[in-house]
Amino acid sequence: MTLSGFPDAAPLSGLMGGVLIGLAAALMLLALGRIAGVSGLAAKAIGLGGSGIARSDAWMFVIGLPFGALVVMLASGGFQANFASPLTLAIAGLLVGIGTRLGSGCTSGHGVCGVSRLSARSIVATATFMVTGIATVAVMNSFGLEVL
Repeated sequence: MTLSGFPDAAPLSGLMGGVLIGLAAALMLLALGRIAGVSGLAAKAIGLGGSGIARSDAWMFVIGLPFGALVVMLASGGFQANFASPLTLAIAGLLVGIGTRLGSGCTSGHGVCGVSRLSARSIVATATFMVTGIATVAVMNSFGLEVL
């Protein structure tokens, strides 16, 4: 299914992905009593976080992210990806890491888990993510730069 005027949109794939992310977050909360924030779990996995989850469980979550993507890629026959230069990716990763520390969490922790629990801090953080993303695309488009 495609959307008129948006030939690259894949709303059903997005819906399925959202349902799976929500299910994973709910299962983690119910089974381990832990919010599925990727930045907190990654920090715990490498020994920087102090959350109550076991380090081995944090590693399983972090390893499961790319493994799940690999399973989907193999099941769907592959994918074609367009990436920025390694320098751009490194700078972007650094800025995301800084933002994650400043915001006390990442988009998965705030946007999926925090908003669903009606956390005021998470609602503000998620609104900030969205406004910043929209502004970034608007600025890039005004300079004629392609947004991936």
